[in-house]
Amino acid sequence: MSRFFTGVVGALAEAWQELRIHRTRVLLSLIGVAVAVCALTTVVGVAGIAEQAMTESNERWGGRPATLKVTASKADGTAPDPEAMSALWTETVERYGIDYAGRIAYGAAFVQFADGAVNVSVQAVDPAYAQMHRLQVDHGAWFAADDALRLAPAIVVNEAFWQRIGSPDLGSHPTVQLLGNAPATAVIVGVHRSQSWEMEPTMFMLTEAYAAVSSDGPAIGLTEYEMWIPADLTEQIQAGLTSDMQAGLGESYVVNIYRSDPGAYDDDPLLSLKLTVGGIAGLVLLLGALGLVNIAMVTVKQRIREIGIRRSFGATAGRVFFAVMLESVVATVAAGVVGVMVAIFIVKSPMVEDLIGQGMITDFPPFPIEAALLGLGAATVVGALAGLMPALVAVRVRVIDAIRY
Repeated sequence: MSRFFTGVVGALAEAWQELRIHRTRVLLSLIGVAVAVCALTTVVGVAGIAEQAMTESNERWGGRPATLKVTASKADGTAPDPEAMSALWTETVERYGIDYAGRIAYGAAFVQFADGAVNVSVQAVDPAYAQMHRLQVDHGAWFAADDALRLAPAIVVNEAFWQRIGSPDLGSHPTVQLLGNAPATAVIVGVHRSQSWEMEPTMFMLTEAYAAVSSDGPAIGLTEYEMWIPADLTEQIQAGLTSDMQAGLGESYVVNIYRSDPGAYDDDPLLSLKLTVGGIAGLVLLLGALGLVNIAMVTVKQRIREIGIRRSFGATAGRVFFAVMLESVVATVAAGVVGVMVAIFIVKSPMVEDLIGQGMITDFPPFPIEAALLGLGAATVVGALAGLMPALVAVRVRVIDAIRY
């Protein structure tokens, strides 16, 4: 074992020394390898950021894994009585010990702006919604538990809404007038980060507050109920929840429970992009390997006399083979390290993170270790393949012919 270890270390040292001697010729071929490794590693790293951005975007709509949505209605679409349904939901959530659960209803409200009244989209939610859907509040705060007791309903608006009223300081408790059959003065408590395509004003209200000011109050009964549960307990809770809700509502209602979070889908939306860029990077790696093979062959031809002298002094064919092959491997690994370092710098630069994340990522993923390992692994394989042919040529050299060369 000691002899084997000594031989490997000696071969590596010799390979590095030869690279230093022929560094000018080797450097040109290694540029392509370093660029290919950098491209391959960068695409995996950027794909990780893009995947996180897409996941968080989907979670803002469907909830975090695992989010169960519950809807109930009769065959003709009639919803259950809102009070009875809410009481049954509250009892069921407490029975299962769910920490994050809430209701979602969609509607609209006429808001008086300086340039006129506008019909604004409203989402009626419970306080747990922000945590379940990764909603970011950039100014002010999300709904607190005691906001349901306010005489003036609290609202959380998007940036378009906030800018339309002049972007006031939320510390001054700005208000807006809600028009309709039950007019009210609403207090803006927070401004959430808008999606890039949200150009119109929207707002969130607590469910009870919206039911009180809505002109079509019975529509609040068309409510979705959702809960955030451990993903490994999905099937168990889903089966029990279906049974309990069905028993509580009666046979005349159809209870539908399903996962709405992105974890319910197994496909990779970025797979085609990864394959395309990975194929291009593989082609660049192949071109770099061909250039390295040519230079290694020329180098071996120039070292035939040296190889013959070493063989005459007892160097085995295996030692010569691995010495020549390791020259390519060491060179490409060094190029791979440079490529990976450049890729890390690119992926973790603020400019790239802002470009890919579009300001919508709350939890930026670290640089994936698998991307670095993939880049170094590809560089090592390319070096081994590039050094194979020159190593075979070096082994087949006859000692007497090499000395006479």
